[in-house]
Amino acid sequence: MRSCALVLICSAALFADSVAGLKWTPPADWHSSGTTSMRAATYPVTPVTGDRGAAECVVYFFGAGQGGSVDANIERWEGQFRAPDGKPAAAKVAKTNIHGLPVTTIDVSGEYAGMGGPTGSAAVSDYRLLGAIIEGPGGNVFIKFTGPAKTMAASQTKFRQLLDSFDKAGK
Repeated sequence: MRSCALVLICSAALFADSVAGLKWTPPADWHSSGTTSMRAATYPVTPVTGDRGAAECVVYFFGAGQGGSVDANIERWEGQFRAPDGKPAAAKVAKTNIHGLPVTTIDVSGEYAGMGGPTGSAAVSDYRLLGAIIEGPGGNVFIKFTGPAKTMAASQTKFRQLLDSFDKAGK
């Protein structure tokens, strides 16, 4: 029975590092808290001194052809933030390639309303989202890293490290 449990644990760890024909390596101090049907990995990030809560980096995969278009997701993520004057927050969006894979990134900050949209009741100020959509051979993989602005700034290099590690599986 113990060997079965070990196989299940090992399988979950392997899944957390690959999905949709892609593989990646998280930063050394980022450890996945597990997977779900849509989350290939969830990396909790400890807040820096002075921030009120932890950050979370999630690698999502909804299935081949699922999860919506790149542009629709970027627009939705941007719409989850408002500037201090109540207007939509300005996002920095860029297109690049990582190991030959098309990648669209977003960096947006302000008042974050999460999945509830900009008028949701659970809005938090001084938040930031670093996101990426990687167009993989098995479908789009969505990476959404959100948290308090100071913690996000302190972790920005590690997020970039995570992104740069994405490659086609089997290489």
